[in-house]
Amino acid sequence: MNYLYVIIPIVLLLFAGIKIVRPTQRGLIERLGKYHNFAKPGFHWIIPIIDKIFIVNVTEQMVDAEPQEIITNDNLNASVDAQVYFRVKADEESVKGSIYNVNNYKWQIVNLARTTLRNIIGTLTLKSANSERGKINAELYKTLHNETQNWGIEIVRTELKEIDPPKDVQETMNKVVKAENEKIAAIDSATAAETVADGVKRAKIKEAEGFKQSKILHAEGEAEAIKLVNEAADKYFVGNAQLLRKLEALEASLGNNAKIVVPTGTELVNIIGEMAGIIPLDRKKKES
Repeated sequence: MNYLYVIIPIVLLLFAGIKIVRPTQRGLIERLGKYHNFAKPGFHWIIPIIDKIFIVNVTEQMVDAEPQEIITNDNLNASVDAQVYFRVKADEESVKGSIYNVNNYKWQIVNLARTTLRNIIGTLTLKSANSERGKINAELYKTLHNETQNWGIEIVRTELKEIDPPKDVQETMNKVVKAENEKIAAIDSATAAETVADGVKRAKIKEAEGFKQSKILHAEGEAEAIKLVNEAADKYFVGNAQLLRKLEALEASLGNNAKIVVPTGTELVNIIGEMAGIIPLDRKKKES
């Protein structure tokens, strides 16, 4: 029975010294207040009371800088909030830096982010602060990255959550935006109406040009027809008129029983023959 009083405390002491480090963690083991060794994921045993282990999470974490009122360069109060994503690097020196080089790195990151935001946004107007969120994020990330180098921390990214002006300023800004949108809509409507009017104008011009061309072609057709008629009259009517005059003279002579000698083969002989229903004989037939 006396052995149990010795064995039980030893067993309890052995179990008390068992420490398990998960894959998402790293540990620092101190012995009598001094750094002893680095604890990687797995099983570890420390001497109770003499040794102490500090566990550090090496996964990506997020801290909220919490909303704060910042006076912009144009003397307006803006409620600003941001989030910072970071992680403790998993190597031994980085884990030691997160424990020994900074007191409560999460709290330090939050306060550094809040101070940096005040410095950045204090130099900007409210309008430029809202329109240059990317620039603010970049400057915030750069400052945090540089300041946390010896903390063993990697700043993954920063995100500016909000830059909210006072309610009355927000209402005024909304009215300005609404007026600008209405102005743009009016300009677009006027441009569309002008485009339609221009299209109608071009259509009217095309219609007038078509009508004009039709008139020109019609006039040219009539002129060509008149020209052909004149040419036909010059070619056929003038000669026939002369022949008709000759027949009238012949008719007047015959009416007076005058004798007229008409040369053989002339047009007058043929005309007289045609009028009498007589077809002249061919020269060959005459000779025969």
